[in-house]
Parts: sequence; structure tokens; C-alpha cells
Amino acid sequence: MEKRKVIIVGSGPAGYTAALYSSRANLNPLVIEGHEPGGQLTTTTDVENFPGFPEGIMGPELMANMKKQAARFGTEYLQTHVSKVDLSKRPFKVICENGSEFTAETLILSTGASAKYLGLPNEMELIGKGVSACATCDGFFFRDKVVHVVGGGDTAMEEALFLTKFASQVYVIHRRDSLRASMPMQERAMANEKIEFVWNTEVEEILFDDTGVTGIKVKNNQTGESSERKTDGFFLGIGHTPNTAFLEGQIKTDESGYIIPANPPHPDTNVEGVFACGDVQDHYYRQAISAAGSGCMAAIRAERFLEENPL
Repeated sequence: MEKRKVIIVGSGPAGYTAALYSSRANLNPLVIEGHEPGGQLTTTTDVENFPGFPEGIMGPELMANMKKQAARFGTEYLQTHVSKVDLSKRPFKVICENGSEFTAETLILSTGASAKYLGLPNEMELIGKGVSACATCDGFFFRDKVVHVVGGGDTAMEEALFLTKFASQVYVIHRRDSLRASMPMQERAMANEKIEFVWNTEVEEILFDDTGVTGIKVKNNQTGESSERKTDGFFLGIGHTPNTAFLEGQIKTDESGYIIPANPPHPDTNVEGVFACGDVQDHYYRQAISAAGSGCMAAIRAERFLEENPL
């Protein structure tokens, strides 16, 4: 069984930044990238809010650059998924889907959170072409356009409110006749003159052409009637699922599955020697730059922990 000082589970801005700092500290980290190397940014197109790129940069290119930068200093990568970990004692045991097994003196968790989608035909293929699960990331591209947001919780209200800064009209589609969002969020959304609610309605299909999304087909749950609505953008506001199931309860999480830091603002978890960074412990900001910053923090904490707790 191969031994490592630092294993980073997951990739994306958090994991690759943690790898960069760990490798520059001569810790020779191993990054186990998971099923989606590079994380959610690999499914986006233009990234215009990451510092240092005045003309913007494509999401996959940004991730490829971050990965290459960490590799320059000795980071190694393994493209498989971690199926199980044993955190009962150090060194920790890491078991991978491909059969590889490792021990790690420290573990950095950067497995992220996956946006929830409806599972509609062509939904995933249209990401970056009118379909989005991040208004903060993509709202700018819908200036003076009509957009639809699906959902009825706080996430949907946050998406809709942010989109009113750019879009000419925002429609919120909800399958029920009342919202699940907190009352302050409901009041803010309902008071915004750009937001209109479409009640008791579900999306059946996304309509598109060579340019991207052109509309949606919806069904009224009360009448059963289907109709088409024109739209320039379709935003998913039904939440995210943190990728923590493989931890099997060994790390303390909230009711939604997000890792709870043991000593904020530090990235330590309830298990000494295990650190968390990126969206797997952040359901508030969910940005590439904040994930990268937390990856830096996790790597520095891991380095200092190893100095103070040698095996």
C-alpha cells in the first residue's frame, strides 16, 4: 500500500490550489481527481470573474492551467474516484474505485458539490448555451434578455434576484402554489417588479436551435395542459448536493451534507489531520476564487499539521 504525506480528494479550483501549495512545500501531494477532473468549471464556457484574466478565460482552460501549474512542482494525479476512507486513525486509509489503495498522513477534501438538474433531454449538453445552475457565474451574459428560473426555495430566489440586475424579465417556475423559501427571501422576490411567478408548473422540455436555448415546454399541474414559453436562458435553482456520501459519517456535516469546519475560519474538520476546502464546505459563496482561496488555506494547515504531528 503506497504511503503519502498529503492526499487531495477531488480537484477543481480548491483541489488544484491545495496541490500547488502542497507541492511547493515539497509534500509531493497526490490528487485523486474523481469522475469529473477539474470540477464544475469544466462544464462552463467563459469565466470572466476569476482575477488575472481581463478578457476572460474558458473554464476548461483555466482548470487545465491550474492543474499544469501544480504538476510543475511535483503534484501527481490519479483519475479515479475515492470509494471509501478509514479515518479512525493516522495514517488514514484511502480506497479507490479502480482498486488502488493508499495511506495518507493528512487528507484534504475538495470533492465539491454537484448542482441538481431536472434530468431533461439535452439539459447537460446545453450547459453554457443557455442552461446554467449559477446566476452569479453566468448572469452577465443575459443582459436585457428574458430568463426562466426553476425552483421554489432560497436558492431559486437568490438566483432570480441576482438575475434581475441583468435580465429584462425573470420568470420563476414552481411546481406548487407556494414557495419553500424563507419569508424574507419570498418577500424580496415578490416585491421585485422584474420577477413574475409561474405557479403549479413543471418543465417538460428545453427548446433550442444552433444558437442555444430558445424556449421551454411546460405543463400546468392543475389543468394538465402543455404550452411553450420563449426564453433566452434557463437557470436551475433547485440546490446542490455536497459530495460527502463516501465519508460515511466520519466527518461532521450539516443536515444537507456540507462539511462543518471544526475551528472556523480554519479548514480543519472534526478529525485531526483532515481538512476541507471548496464547495464541499461552502454552500454560501460557491465561487471559483473563494474555492481556490480555501484550497490555499487547507494546504497551509496540512503543512503545519505535519510539522507539529510527525508520524
